[in-house]
Amino acid sequence: MNRTTLSLIVGVTALAAVTGFASVTTPEGSGTDTAKAAEQLPVERSGLLCPAPSTSDLAETTYTSFTPVTEGAQGKGQAELLDAGDAREGKSAKPVLKPGKPGTPVAGERSGDDSPALIGTAEGAFASGWTVQETTEVTAGAGRGLAGVNCTAADTEFWFPGASTAKGRTDYVHLTNPDDSAAVVDVELYGKEGLLKSTAGEDLTVRPHSSEPILLSTLVPEEETDLTVHVTVRGGRVGAAVQALDDELGGDWLAAAAEPAGNLVIPGIPKDATEVRLVAFTPGGTDADLKVRLATPTGLITPAGNETLRVKSGMTTALDLGDITRGEAGSLVLTPTSQAVPVVAGVRVVRGKGDAQETAFIPAANPVGTRATAVGNTAKGTTLSLTAPEGTAKVKVTASAGSEGGEAASETFTIKSGTTQDVELPVPDGLKGTYALTVEPASAATPVYAARTLTARTNGVSAFTVQVLPDDRGTVSVPDADQDLTILQK
Repeated sequence: MNRTTLSLIVGVTALAAVTGFASVTTPEGSGTDTAKAAEQLPVERSGLLCPAPSTSDLAETTYTSFTPVTEGAQGKGQAELLDAGDAREGKSAKPVLKPGKPGTPVAGERSGDDSPALIGTAEGAFASGWTVQETTEVTAGAGRGLAGVNCTAADTEFWFPGASTAKGRTDYVHLTNPDDSAAVVDVELYGKEGLLKSTAGEDLTVRPHSSEPILLSTLVPEEETDLTVHVTVRGGRVGAAVQALDDELGGDWLAAAAEPAGNLVIPGIPKDATEVRLVAFTPGGTDADLKVRLATPTGLITPAGNETLRVKSGMTTALDLGDITRGEAGSLVLTPTSQAVPVVAGVRVVRGKGDAQETAFIPAANPVGTRATAVGNTAKGTTLSLTAPEGTAKVKVTASAGSEGGEAASETFTIKSGTTQDVELPVPDGLKGTYALTVEPASAATPVYAARTLTARTNGVSAFTVQVLPDDRGTVSVPDADQDLTILQK
């Protein structure tokens, strides 16, 4: 059997394992039939990882789970979130969260500083688009305020522009291993002068079914205001997120930025932002020159004095944009001035003034694609921001039934080319508890970017957290593959 034949069989078998639908059949003809176009089918198994939420004994954490109803999803299935330690020891422990049925969110709560990382799995009808949000409120101390993060799938590489080891900041990178064997991970830190040389971040071992929070200041001695964290996995796979705690400005999670690209969109900057700091990094061997524009409700504008940004190769670059949104919804659109060079980027956003300041982080995002999902929304204090940088788009937004009651509602919005809109959400009728939002563009040909902001009043501070909404990976492309025995003769 040659390498080409083996690759084809392995590829089809892998898809079958994910979806349960792919198959290999013998054609009735001569074996030279052309394969049909790939079909989008619901996934049948999903995995999500949630980092340990807080080290504060004042922390109150809510986990919210939701699976949208997906046409073609097969089987009853189930979903559950378990403490990482219970998963490691194979205990028959009670799940932290066990969803009831697709289409209705379920919420669970934990208090204090001893909440561990969670490992979740979903199968059958619960798997397609399964989304879990972890939201923590801390009333005092470093990182006080509201911190939120989408629980993520395991992967082998992550970029986090916007971390810091400056005085007053305490940043951790959380690494969670869902598998039965240990993962080996490298953590690199890049500052304004390039890679911070240290062996402390090399060959880090993350035990099976466990999570390790690693304090960034233990990896390098330098104090750096702006860092890009690069996580690469040598063996196995992990989930990763950076927890940023500030003594004065509150804190939040840094979710991984979109993969390095020449064009980037950072959606959903709150309209009342008082400070916006852009952090960018290019991992290649060429400097990047970027045009900086803001997509507003009326179109794309260029901020005076900050028209362009040069990002030197291998160095983290920061740009203070002040109160760039000036009372209007906004998203940053970064494009090359000439040659396209892959870049990762994100922003730190501050709201409020004086002692009432709070911080959140927004990474460059992938487009919504087919469908995106956001959970943990409340009747008040939820903002959905939609951006269409390259063309006018129609977007359907659906609010699910509430976790404790209420009926779903939908509305379609038109987002004009080059604009950002904070849309009026279709809150469920008779809402009780929290609800989920699904965002579905009418066509994937016109990219749409989305971000959801949650706000809450915490000890006189308007605390907030922002999550970007990429595709929820509810479906996978499955080719209608036929067996071609003539390849064995080549």
